[in-house]
Amino acid sequence: MTLFSGFVLYAVLWFLTLFVVLPVRLTTQGEAGQIVPGTPESAPHEPQMRRRLKITTAISLVLWVVIASIIIFEMIGIEQMDFFRRAVYG
Repeated sequence: MTLFSGFVLYAVLWFLTLFVVLPVRLTTQGEAGQIVPGTPESAPHEPQMRRRLKITTAISLVLWVVIASIIIFEMIGIEQMDFFRRAVYG
């Protein structure tokens, strides 16, 4: 894995993790009963973005280490993922 492909893998994992973390334990303004004029009641009451970004970074770093290790040390190769024996090797 090159440096650039490692960065791209981390970026993809980070954004996927962010979209999973964003709605977790979210309190909307409608649920809190404090709707700010001009906003929908489904808007977050207290988004806590700094905390969510830290959680996203930590989770995606762990996932990246696991996936990068699998790729670098070739624990899983194309041979193991070729279920229909269609790939041509070497």
